[in-house]
Amino acid sequence: MSNGDTRFHVPAPPFRPGDTPDFSHLKLPKAGEAKRPDPSVAAAETQDLALGLVGVLDHNHQAVGEWDPKVSADVLREGLSHMVLTRIYDERMLKLQRQGKMSFYMKSTGEESVAVAAAMALRDDDMIFPSYRQQGMLFARGRDIVDMMCHCISNSRDNLKGRQLPVHYTWAEGHFFSISGNLGTQFPQAVGYAMACAYKKEDRIAASWIGDGTTAEGDFHGALTLASTYRAPSILNVVNNQWAISSYQGIALGDAPTFAAKGLGYGLASLRVDGNDFLAVYAATQWAAERARAGHGTTLLELFTYRADAHSTSDDPSKYRPKTEGDVWPLGDPIERLKQHLIGMGEWDEERHAALEEQMTQLVVKSYKEAESFGTLHEGPLAPTQTIFEDVYAEQDWRLKRQRQDLGV
Repeated sequence: MSNGDTRFHVPAPPFRPGDTPDFSHLKLPKAGEAKRPDPSVAAAETQDLALGLVGVLDHNHQAVGEWDPKVSADVLREGLSHMVLTRIYDERMLKLQRQGKMSFYMKSTGEESVAVAAAMALRDDDMIFPSYRQQGMLFARGRDIVDMMCHCISNSRDNLKGRQLPVHYTWAEGHFFSISGNLGTQFPQAVGYAMACAYKKEDRIAASWIGDGTTAEGDFHGALTLASTYRAPSILNVVNNQWAISSYQGIALGDAPTFAAKGLGYGLASLRVDGNDFLAVYAATQWAAERARAGHGTTLLELFTYRADAHSTSDDPSKYRPKTEGDVWPLGDPIERLKQHLIGMGEWDEERHAALEEQMTQLVVKSYKEAESFGTLHEGPLAPTQTIFEDVYAEQDWRLKRQRQDLGV
């Protein structure tokens, strides 16, 4: 090709603000079509799964196909409860941020099943290396809501002592690693942790999550190399919610057919999963966990979903995508889909759902009132001043000791 024929290519989203979104161009396989191989299958034999879509709930909200995990109605109701709580919590916390009661917030609207189903499919002692939109995992593991809120408003009960942005949670007791604002760091950390588990002959595994945009970071590729080389017992999740903060997913995807396909090049079992299907996420995570524990290495999961709200309170998505785009997303709302599945089973109804929403709303309101009893962002009390010298060095050097003396703490 001559220089005169060269074109500089920049991937563009299919719709811009003011356009009428239409996702008919997405050729998504039907739920139940994907085959479920044995978890010991060779990574190369998962190509069809990396290019297809693992789905369980069909258009009638019925569970179909080989990937149906066949969990009990009690488990499904528990999952629904965690997802409803996550959404109500998010809505409340956003309002509080808009009222100036916290500095920053990030919602997970539309992605609740990505977090909740995965956490429920893992063991409680498996280590989680999350990104900043997996608060549902904390609910699924039983984290105290008051503690989560105290962190977000940086009061005296904040377990991070004011050192992290709101929603950058950590919970060592719950095997929930500190969320980092530096994107992608958690992927190689998870693989390293998993390698240590294997080295110590433990059967625990590690799982981590990043967004589609973060696959453009070097940490993504370094983690996949380590995972492949050492057959680390880990699960690496790419949450493809179609948008980074304002960047279309095609920027990071490039000419690859799917994000899951990138794992094949590293010799990893790779699956693309309907991220708005609780049963599909649960089943895929369960499969990958079984594979990891049996010594067959890491699985890369692409969770195909949609960020229904802003990236964060610092973002205005109306500047880069149509306001109605989320309304026509073809894979629907994860909460509504699981709700309708349970109703179809005869295990749920609209009255019980309304009661659940009211129960969770009251829980969130009550929890925030309690959280404020430990201090507010503007009025305090905050973490004691001397804590700025703690938790960094096992033994403080003379400069820190001198600074602390100068402050009189």
